[in-house]
Amino acid sequence: MKTEIIAVGTELLLGQIANTNAQFLSAELASAGFHVYHHTTVGDNPDRLLEVMKQASSRSECIIITGGLGPTKDDLTKETAAACIGRKLVYDHRSLDDILNHYKITGKEMSENNKKQALILEGSLVLPNDFGMAPGMVTEAENKTWMLLPGPPSELKPMFRQYGLPALLQKGGKEPVRSRVLRFFGIGESMLEAKLADLIENQTNPTIAPLAGDFEVTLRLSASFYSTEEAERALDETEQRILERAGEFFYGYDDSTLEEQLLKSLQQTATSLSAAESLTGGWFGKSVTDVPGASKSFMGSVVVYNNNMKEKLLGVKAETIQKHGAVSAECAAEMAEAVRQKTGSGFGISFTGAAGPDGDGHAKPGTVYIAISSPQQTDVLPLQLAGSRNRIRALAVKHGLFALHKRIVAEK
Repeated sequence: MKTEIIAVGTELLLGQIANTNAQFLSAELASAGFHVYHHTTVGDNPDRLLEVMKQASSRSECIIITGGLGPTKDDLTKETAAACIGRKLVYDHRSLDDILNHYKITGKEMSENNKKQALILEGSLVLPNDFGMAPGMVTEAENKTWMLLPGPPSELKPMFRQYGLPALLQKGGKEPVRSRVLRFFGIGESMLEAKLADLIENQTNPTIAPLAGDFEVTLRLSASFYSTEEAERALDETEQRILERAGEFFYGYDDSTLEEQLLKSLQQTATSLSAAESLTGGWFGKSVTDVPGASKSFMGSVVVYNNNMKEKLLGVKAETIQKHGAVSAECAAEMAEAVRQKTGSGFGISFTGAAGPDGDGHAKPGTVYIAISSPQQTDVLPLQLAGSRNRIRALAVKHGLFALHKRIVAEK
């Protein structure tokens, strides 16, 4: 069934709240085999809402509307839907009794407009609201399925799962859509697409959808099969073809983060990590310790922003800084080796660089050195980054996380 989701509420258009209902419903519907083709958000205006409903009816087979079922004057979804499909609104007496009982039990005075929440489209299947007052409903009109759901996520989610989705499954749904997200770092969206151009151009089932994120790129693979085994086999084959071309930039799946993957690799190898931070000022340590359980592998971070602190706390040689500068491969290497040795960690990582807006006399803004030290060897990753001061610092942390994760995996 071609499905469309309409979210009603001026607060959504103003950005006062996020439209998490549409995200939730799309995921639930995809898993059940309903393909969502359109998302629309419209304010609490009857004329514009009616126009949106008519447009949805002209192109979709299943229209799901969220919000606007409450008691106030700007809750117009039911009235507008009734006008759109030519139905009367009638009271659902069970819902009305529930509303009356709520006020009786709580001892609160009920305003007359609360009864409005018990109105439904005549002939609808009522979807009980176990966590609120306004019921949802499902009805048929001119071979279209209409579903109205309340706006609060705490009411919508359980209602849809318990009553709404089972009602829809009696009407349609095709092969469930199973998805897998591949996460990449160190390659831009356009370059990744270029490497996979023929795979993307000839995609059928599974499909491949690139998406640029926060310094990262993801690929969502989606497969439609009745059989879970068939879907997993198809996803595995497509993933293998992608990683043959871009595996060096791949680091994880679905909602995983670089921090989580780094800590996972540390735990799997039973090794530990410490950091020495100049450029990043503790940013790396914070990003790692934001992950629960980080203390099992991460010993800590030393912030040595001033050159004197590099010498006093870590023992970086004064002549190294005098000859090469604090922003140098040589200084980065000594920092990483020193923090590893002083803390007894299996790995040490260091960050030094010029975040800008000015250079440091030895290096121009955006020059970054990241060193990774283990008992086997010390490697230095030189980078030339661009952007604002905070962007350079944030991106340096990401590069450090990725490089260290790859190094640990390589040394397994």
